Amino acid sequence: MITSPVFAGKNYAVLGLARSGLATVATLAASGATITAWDSRADARQKVSDRARIADPAEIDLAGFDGVVVSPGVPLNRHPIVGRAAAAGVPIMGDIELFAQARASLPPHKVVGITGTNGKSTTTALTTHIIRNAGRPVRMGGNIGLPVLGQNALGAGGVYVLELSSYQIDLTHSLDCDVAALLNLSPDHLDRYSGFAAYIASKERLFAMQSPGHARIVAVDGPETTRLADRLAGVRRVRAAETGDQSAWPALQGPHNAQNIATALAIADALGIARASSEAALASFVGLPHRMELVGEAGGVLFVNDSKATNTASAAPALAAWPPAPHPRIHWIVGGLAKEEGLGECGDWIGHVACAYTIGEAGAMFADALAGRVAVEQCEMMGTAVERAIRKAKSGDVVLLAPACASFDQFKDYEARGDSFRALAQSLAGAKAAIGRRS
Repeated sequence: MITSPVFAGKNYAVLGLARSGLATVATLAASGATITAWDSRADARQKVSDRARIADPAEIDLAGFDGVVVSPGVPLNRHPIVGRAAAAGVPIMGDIELFAQARASLPPHKVVGITGTNGKSTTTALTTHIIRNAGRPVRMGGNIGLPVLGQNALGAGGVYVLELSSYQIDLTHSLDCDVAALLNLSPDHLDRYSGFAAYIASKERLFAMQSPGHARIVAVDGPETTRLADRLAGVRRVRAAETGDQSAWPALQGPHNAQNIATALAIADALGIARASSEAALASFVGLPHRMELVGEAGGVLFVNDSKATNTASAAPALAAWPPAPHPRIHWIVGGLAKEEGLGECGDWIGHVACAYTIGEAGAMFADALAGRVAVEQCEMMGTAVERAIRKAKSGDVVLLAPACASFDQFKDYEARGDSFRALAQSLAGAKAAIGRRS
């Protein structure tokens, strides 16, 4: 884990004991801090009871604390901890801010921060892969993989690549990224913000925290990111169109991945990595689970898990990735807990869809929006949707889970939803293939 003398003798409260909270407690305890910790789950509290006083920071006197470290999942716009901390004059922060404060005591290194509404995880993983391929020590953290504080510090010359959600940026005050990158902006998480403008302002703070001369990269494929780039000095603008032919990179298909590639290559350029090395790494990148993940093939039909597509803006590129050749090829499984009304950006690509199979709470909404434009089967459950899609799909078609919705109506998270799709696709497609071989 990362430790630092900057925390020694200080007093912190930690609210939320999931992965980042547990790593925070471990770092602070090993660094000589005093800790008060809380989580609504008794089993989580038990995990830190040997290193922390157990008490809810929202219910105790916070006078004398040096900080309240909260999980990114804590809604700052409505949680009582915000008012309690403000009244006591105690800053609220997240684990990324602790990492930022620890940096001065770590061996010389660089930090890359990547944000945006969609594509953050793939771009972070791809950037990490490019850096590793170039022979440089690298760690990946933030909103992906292991918490950064829970990983061993890099030696001199290392690079930390951090995926940063707006929630994490809200809890960070001094992270001076050597390279900061913004992919795209579309309305999301608006239950936590007063509006879209406030959400954009949250993302823009990643650049505001940088020192002059540090690299700024913005993908200007949309109007909001273009306007943001216009407000910033020293921005390198990238566009998805710069990527060109993607056919040699099987895990990086589709227009959204063109933007991810262009951004990752620009980050590598800013780090001084030779372009030949970066481009060579693209071919060996294997992608991430639940993000345009090829989970099976049977009878010439591909099964693709894009469960991470939790809004229409992130689902649209998946629909765009398989144009009609010559007929519509996509059997689209869509629905869940809607974040917005209607088809949004998915409406631009309905001509690629052979049939839609609606599931979950938003199934009826999508069925109504798609009526008259494409064949629709209202399925409600994932198993029914996969079974019907397999029955209809022909060789050359794609059975695509790109729900355009959150998962919480039927699954605990998008990962559980994607795992369910993968298991069903592999089981049912395997059975169909076996029947085909026997006939």
